[in-house]
Amino acid sequence: MASVTIESLDGSGSFEAYRADPEGEPRGAIVVIQEVFGINAGIRAKCEHWASKGYATIAPDLFWRIEPGIELDPDVPEEMQRGLDLFGRFDQDKGVADIEAAIRAARDLADSGKVGVVGYCLGGRLAYMAAARTDADASVGYYAVGVDGLLGEKHGIANPLMLHIAGDDGFVSNDVQAAMHAGLDDHPKVTLHDYPGEDHGFATEMGKRRSEAAAVLADSRTEAFFAAHIG
Repeated sequence: MASVTIESLDGSGSFEAYRADPEGEPRGAIVVIQEVFGINAGIRAKCEHWASKGYATIAPDLFWRIEPGIELDPDVPEEMQRGLDLFGRFDQDKGVADIEAAIRAARDLADSGKVGVVGYCLGGRLAYMAAARTDADASVGYYAVGVDGLLGEKHGIANPLMLHIAGDDGFVSNDVQAAMHAGLDDHPKVTLHDYPGEDHGFATEMGKRRSEAAAVLADSRTEAFFAAHIG
């Protein structure tokens, strides 16, 4: 398994990131931000997908401070609960700082080219936070949780951000979705896409949560978005 070691910005240690390289010179780089299930097979598949599209890709192990190297299966109820428990212990501010460190590492992999971030679930929330707090050139969040509580940071979004919203998301209520639209529809850098009837996790690479048509549509939009803004 290919990996890269990244030093934390606060000097507290280092962490591993799964790495997938394209054939030939990279057109840019992508940082894939995990769900609450760690760098599992689904996240590694996302990395391989982006590498196949020509991007140098890394997925940092953001849970390294509490349980490094964890891999969980969301289709197993006990492992789903364990992921939610880890989410409760996770320091999101430090997580965004670790994403910033990963962005810097990704720029080196892409010869200082442009870097995009894409995240899922918890990672979708962190992608929004990264858009507001880091110099990522473009960011994409899938079924991001709790964005209504982060709208006060929207002034920090200087580069393009795309959010995919599951219309029937068990973790993101209709009221939260409405607040996202009310707060972000007029932001010149933000694009929101709604997927009516779809549930949380619809674009996972494997498992029961995947909804094929919606996943293909969302991923095609993400690919076009990165092609326009990353290369």
